[in-house]
Amino acid sequence: MRRGLVMPDVVDRLLDAVNAHDMEAVARCYSAQAVMIGPELQADGPEEIRSYHDHVWEGFPDIRMTVWERLEQNDTVVLEGAFTGTHEGRFLISEGRLLEPTGNVVNFRFCWLFTKENDLISAHRAYHDQAEIYHQLGIRFVPVTA
Repeated sequence: MRRGLVMPDVVDRLLDAVNAHDMEAVARCYSAQAVMIGPELQADGPEEIRSYHDHVWEGFPDIRMTVWERLEQNDTVVLEGAFTGTHEGRFLISEGRLLEPTGNVVNFRFCWLFTKENDLISAHRAYHDQAEIYHQLGIRFVPVTA
């Protein structure tokens, strides 16, 4: 390594890999015991985390993330931003339903929180508004009555 050259940290590497849809690079960012938790999932370990990213990329093959804000303290990193993509593949939604492609473009805000250990991600918590995504996909909820 040359002097003065700063290597990107693991969160930067993950962001680049997610936007490049590079699954091998994504997997290298997580520790063997990593956990990813979000509104519709809990993925334990790199293989389940890979499956989650594969699923999103299948449903939205052109999805890209833009980071607006990054906060970092010690081994914790918080990102705020937006995802944009076109729904061109099957996508698993609530209650285990597979939504067939709609062709709709979605643009939704997210917040990702990471815990890093030994330059790998050990915990990844993903927050986004499912109703915002579903509305853009044309899904209408029917109220449950007692």
